[in-house]
Amino acid sequence: QVQLVESEGGSVQAGGSLRLFCAASGYINRANCMAWFRQAPGKEREGVAFIAGHGGTTYANFVKGRFTISKDTAEMILTLQMNRLEVEDTAMYYCAMADTWNCPGPTDFGYWGQGTQVTVSS
Repeated sequence: QVQLVESEGGSVQAGGSLRLFCAASGYINRANCMAWFRQAPGKEREGVAFIAGHGGTTYANFVKGRFTISKDTAEMILTLQMNRLEVEDTAMYYCAMADTWNCPGPTDFGYWGQGTQVTVSS
């Protein structure tokens, strides 16, 4: 069984920074794709950042240049560094893991964390 546990999110003013962590444990393949998704109230869940087994990263256009995803494979900790936060970044953020080395579409992530709230105020 795979467990993904996100760190506590937080509240910050626009322009500020936050860092999220996700600890993966259980029967996991350390080389599998991991990602961060988010869902704002009244909106669909959307992909934010992805890191494939080979270390390649992909970002949604709305976070490019502001967010950085990284993974400590030895400790199995996924990190999302969020800089220059905007009010529109307010959402519940979820850590996810796929069963594949390459990152699949959003519906093919089989493992999810419980989510952590990020609130950005103006």
